[in-house]
Amino acid sequence: MIDVKIKNDYEECLTNFACSIRKYFDLDYKHNTLEYIDKLLEDKQPKNVVVILFDGMGSRILDRTLDKDNFFVKNRLKEITSVFPATTTAATTSIRTGYNPIEHGWLGWNVYIAPIDKTITLFFNCEKGKKEVCEEFLEVKDKLINKTIVEEINDAKRYRAMELFPFGENKYDDLDDMLTIIKSECATEGKKYIYAYDDEPDGTMHELGPDSEKARELIKIRSEKVEALCNDLEDTVVFILADHGHIKVDNIFLKDYPQILEMLERTTSIEQRAVSCKVKDGMHAKFEEKFKELFGEYFNLYTKEEIMESKLFGDGVENELFRSALGDYLAIAETSNKCLLSEGDDALFSHHAGYTDDEIYVPLIVIDKTKK
Repeated sequence: MIDVKIKNDYEECLTNFACSIRKYFDLDYKHNTLEYIDKLLEDKQPKNVVVILFDGMGSRILDRTLDKDNFFVKNRLKEITSVFPATTTAATTSIRTGYNPIEHGWLGWNVYIAPIDKTITLFFNCEKGKKEVCEEFLEVKDKLINKTIVEEINDAKRYRAMELFPFGENKYDDLDDMLTIIKSECATEGKKYIYAYDDEPDGTMHELGPDSEKARELIKIRSEKVEALCNDLEDTVVFILADHGHIKVDNIFLKDYPQILEMLERTTSIEQRAVSCKVKDGMHAKFEEKFKELFGEYFNLYTKEEIMESKLFGDGVENELFRSALGDYLAIAETSNKCLLSEGDDALFSHHAGYTDDEIYVPLIVIDKTKK
């Protein structure tokens, strides 16, 4: 084994940004805030705080897509890191709660849930590779941290808060509709927090790649339309973020390696570039040897104990489902573009959740529309 090198800055990541939001709206917070965000909000005291998250719009992708005079680039305060793994499930939950993955338990797309002995696609509430809702999971879902900053603000009743998504019961229709709702809400009275999530350019990147013309076009459109929105806002600070970046990938299918599959106790989980493996009793040494022989060029293999000691998923009070969800080993693509797929995984053209700079660095864009 080799030492786990932690590239996420858990003093300046998405969780810490969320803690600054919590602080401004008089909620408690478990991790350090970002002082420069605290100072901005304290000095300007905006009536409206708006966070718009564009899924997959990593900082390094912006550098390759936009010129230095572009609105997003000109207003990018700096780049910060995502959490580990750099994937929507873990990262957006950290932004929406102010907790690290070790605390909230939303570790990745597919997570092993020990009380029901099933691997669950968390966002869909179904067992990996299946479409029907897993009722057993719904009964234990509250073991994960689910309460959001928006819910806590509304529960406290001092201020107002809302979330916008392109799915669910109160979904917005398209980007224009999302921005129109934001503009309308910002015109209402009272201090408020608005969190808006857009599933692009991530969806397009998965199919066509982060540097495809379509993905580049989507980013440019979002920059232009957010600029137009901001021109119409007053007494507002707008933050633009991403949950992770992207990298064009090369897929490895475990079905082609029965010598590995026969040593696994259950399907792989977490992510395709941060792969949790649970190994059958008595086969650990053989598994390590064979995995390194076949995939050591592409993945670094760490034991659960090494991952726990490293605090790769951040610090904080460990979620009761966390340790069992790690399995015995975590295989991380730190330099390669490889994905490791088992049955139930979708083969994608571009992905994330690995440990390259393109995946883990996200922009922190700040637009101050106050007069103070």
